[in-house]
Amino acid sequence: MHAGLKISAFAAALAATFGTAYGVGRAIDPAVTESAPASHERHEESPDGGGAAGGGGAGHAPGGLQISEGGYTLDLKTPSVAAGQRAELRFAVRDASGRAVTAYRREHEKELHLIVASRDLVTYRHLHPARAADGTWSIPVELPRAGGYRVFADFTPAKKGAENLTLGADLAASGSYAPQRLPAPDAMAETDGYEVELSGGLRPGGESEVELTVSRDGRPVTDLQPYLGAYGHLVALRSGDLAYLHVHPNGEPGDGKTASGPGISFTATAPSEGAYRLFLDFKHEGQVHTAAFTVRTGAQAGAHADEGGHGH
Repeated sequence: MHAGLKISAFAAALAATFGTAYGVGRAIDPAVTESAPASHERHEESPDGGGAAGGGGAGHAPGGLQISEGGYTLDLKTPSVAAGQRAELRFAVRDASGRAVTAYRREHEKELHLIVASRDLVTYRHLHPARAADGTWSIPVELPRAGGYRVFADFTPAKKGAENLTLGADLAASGSYAPQRLPAPDAMAETDGYEVELSGGLRPGGESEVELTVSRDGRPVTDLQPYLGAYGHLVALRSGDLAYLHVHPNGEPGDGKTASGPGISFTATAPSEGAYRLFLDFKHEGQVHTAAFTVRTGAQAGAHADEGGHGH
């Protein structure tokens, strides 16, 4: 991961199925009734399992668009799990010769960051799996609901000259499937007894500042703890095709100018107009908490400026 913004986008082929059960191996439309613009909702799948370019790239295909990129492939050994049951998620990153990669550059205290998100953007996990000597990564997961999920592996191989990559693969959770609506935009989120307020927003095609302010019981939290070398981590996923943004805050602990709360500031660029789900991870009193928000950009932001509701 970079200290600034890293955007990656992908588009998976989606086929509608609205039965009461989600079968392993079947793809479904994302359970999003307030979707991104139609131009981002469906894309042709490329032969290697990625999608057609869906915005966010300038002169080259954005990262995360494909299961293979830059000579590396995400080999997801656990393509399906049962919803509500603990399972071991296993995968490897393979180089152009098919060998599992065993050497990575540590970034923000980890060799690899794993994001798992449901296609309706209701379930989100930021995970740090363990790597075996043979290059196989593994971590126990329990996905609460049946449906389609996307797995993102964010890493930089230790090979000289290698660049940071985000590769994506589809994961299915079997069981009784119930589509959920994308939560409405709301500037306030609650999580584990904390209140987090969002100010600012995403601007398509240009940088903008987003600030999130953490409080508890009405009092500002001014003693946030470093988590992976920062006071907060922000991931944004675009509704419809799940275009991926990952950005770290402006400043870092110990730099002499960044306060440990209550505000955490980010600079970000949205790849396009549309609806996005933002996930903030922060640490306080030894525990990591996640707050989630829905935001809209461009014309959609204006069209829904008076939309109410809470997305907690």
